[in-house]
Amino acid sequence: MSKPAFHLAIPVDDLAAARHFYGVVLGCPQGRDSDTWVDWDLAGHQLVTHLAPARGDAATNPVDGHGVPVPHFGLVLDVPAFHELADRLRAVGTEFVIEPYVRFAGEPGEQWTMFLRDPAGNALEFKALADPGLLFAR
Repeated sequence: MSKPAFHLAIPVDDLAAARHFYGVVLGCPQGRDSDTWVDWDLAGHQLVTHLAPARGDAATNPVDGHGVPVPHFGLVLDVPAFHELADRLRAVGTEFVIEPYVRFAGEPGEQWTMFLRDPAGNALEFKALADPGLLFAR
C-alpha cells in the first residue's frame, strides 16, 4: 500500500498572491486550477487554495514560551530541508510569527520549528526532528 497523503483545503483572499507564495516562495508544484481554486503538491500532499473572504486573526496557544497560532498546518521535514526552507524564507524577507529555533531542547521530541503566515493569513508550521522516530514521543 502506498503512503497515505492528506488533502487540505484552505481559504485565500487573493489567488495571485497564493500562486506566488505556494508556487514561488515555497516551491510547491501546481496541479489543477480554476478561477476560484488552485491545487498544490505540498511534499506529496494535496493542498487546495480556495478563493474565499478574508478571515480575522487566529487565536494562539502557549507552547514552549511562544504564542502558537491556532489553527495552523504544515510539514515535518528532515533537518537539512528545514534549514534550506528557513534560508529561502529569510532570503525573500518573510516575516515569521515565530522565528526558526529549537523547541523542547533536551527533551523527547526536541525539534526545529518555525511559524509564518501565507498572504491570506493562514498559519503554517514547519518542523524537523533530529530523530524523526520521536515525532510522537511523550
